Amino acid sequence: MKKPHSAYWQLLPYLQPQWPIFLRGLVCVVGYGVVTLCLPYLGGEVAVTLGEGKVSAVSHWLGLATLVFLVRAACLGGQDMWMAQASLQVAFQLRRHVYSHLHQMSLAFFERSRTGDLAYRLTEDVDRVGEVVNKIAHQFIPCLLQLVAIPIYMFYLNWQLTLATLCLAPLLGWLISWFGQKLLLLSRRSQQRVSDLSALVTEVFAGVQLVQAFAAADHEIKRFTEAAQLNRHAQLQSERLKAVQFPVVGFLQAMSILLLLLLGGWEISRGTLTSRGFVSYLTAIALLIEPIALFTSSYNDFKQGEASVERVFELLAIQPQVGDAPQAIQLTHVQGKVEYRQVSFAYQSGQKVLDQVSLVALPGEVVALVGASGAGKSTLVNLLPRFYDPQAGQILIDGSDICTFSLASLRGHIGIVPQETILFSGTIAANIAFGRAEFSLAAVREAAQIANADSFISRFPQGYHTWMGERGVTLSGGQRQRLAIARAVLLDPPILILDEATSALDSESEALVQEAIERLMVHRTVFIIAHRLSTVRRASQILVLEQGRIVEAGTHNQLLEQSGRYAQFYAQQFA
Repeated sequence: MKKPHSAYWQLLPYLQPQWPIFLRGLVCVVGYGVVTLCLPYLGGEVAVTLGEGKVSAVSHWLGLATLVFLVRAACLGGQDMWMAQASLQVAFQLRRHVYSHLHQMSLAFFERSRTGDLAYRLTEDVDRVGEVVNKIAHQFIPCLLQLVAIPIYMFYLNWQLTLATLCLAPLLGWLISWFGQKLLLLSRRSQQRVSDLSALVTEVFAGVQLVQAFAAADHEIKRFTEAAQLNRHAQLQSERLKAVQFPVVGFLQAMSILLLLLLGGWEISRGTLTSRGFVSYLTAIALLIEPIALFTSSYNDFKQGEASVERVFELLAIQPQVGDAPQAIQLTHVQGKVEYRQVSFAYQSGQKVLDQVSLVALPGEVVALVGASGAGKSTLVNLLPRFYDPQAGQILIDGSDICTFSLASLRGHIGIVPQETILFSGTIAANIAFGRAEFSLAAVREAAQIANADSFISRFPQGYHTWMGERGVTLSGGQRQRLAIARAVLLDPPILILDEATSALDSESEALVQEAIERLMVHRTVFIIAHRLSTVRRASQILVLEQGRIVEAGTHNQLLEQSGRYAQFYAQQFA
């Protein structure tokens, strides 16, 4: 498919629903242009009437001119209001579409992307697109209409003088276009620099504790300064180019006006041009100066904004690696049988993380995954909610391939308690009921009680309505973990994944969390990843992974009797 000449063509689907509003604005634009064309005629009449000393007639023409200016102002106000409304709606719909599209991306996409860059595209880039759409509708189109209509009127007044005056117009147009293309290239570079800066700030502030712990503030300030310097340099190049452009364009305008005065004076001296006609002509020329300046400025913004349009639609062009099948069905009434059949997976081609893994977990069984770091434990469980899709093999729930289910219904039946609990700014109740638009506070409290979280929540002055900061940094690790368990309890999933849920806790917190986990696991199919083997002794089956393969399988006692890898792990921890 041939790429459109300009990235702005991709905005048409977002502009189309706003046509009724744009149309109202365009009516005002046309009205503004029509009444503006009356001004040269009125200017000529006022000048001639003054010259003839007809005071009463001057009042008549001045009254008409006042009326024209009032209508012109009303049209300008309507144009500003409707065009702003339409452009803001375009930016809103575009931002919502991009945000929704990003939520369809797999984990692999976010692992490759920088959070600051994505945030910048969603905020600053989309805002710039909205501003440019507004300028196109509010300034660019009206100026374009005036630059067409006024020269036509000038041809009507005196075509010879108009041809001579506009002889520099092709050069002026070429220069504006050339400067615009240069600004587009510089804007692409500048937007990338700003995006890099935003990504750096997001990354550093997310890990500010590590920065302070290693006394690395000076190092990070140096990195920030270097990135800011690159951004400053890119923006300075754009400003230098515009600083050259406006004097050049202004010089050509001045030459055109000087040529007009010379030719006009020569025609008046020959008697081929009247003073009334010349004043009307000068008024028309004066009305051209502002549109040319605004057109040049708007065209620069237009080309600079094109870089933002490209960056936004770059995201929309990325297709999700994991998504719903065309005929996806809803997963309901889950019994809890999970089966992996010859599953292989690689994050990068040729580097298998899982190699033909097969296992069966019956409803209500607890399956523990044991192995060294990098053995493939987390990858194995991350395939179940389809954070990734395997390159080979099948994963089935109750005998049906998980790829046949919609992602929302599949993930709605799988609860996850991660090693590092993710909490968002909001109340404790809202974090426990995460993902639910409406929830019962009584159900939230019951879930918290099962998770051993109600006791510490009740000690807060506002209880479940206590507002937590970003990532819940005011809570201890054990408290955050118990909130994650409460979240899973409220979901009430038939399948549960526990990813190193107690590995980073002190003994007291671990005891409370472990007790909550024991309650949570009842009557569910559970997958446990644990380095601490004390947490997996009562598992229905223990799978030992090594280099992406299951090398041992059995109960705790069976594996100890085999004196294999599991026995070695156990001996290392409990020697």
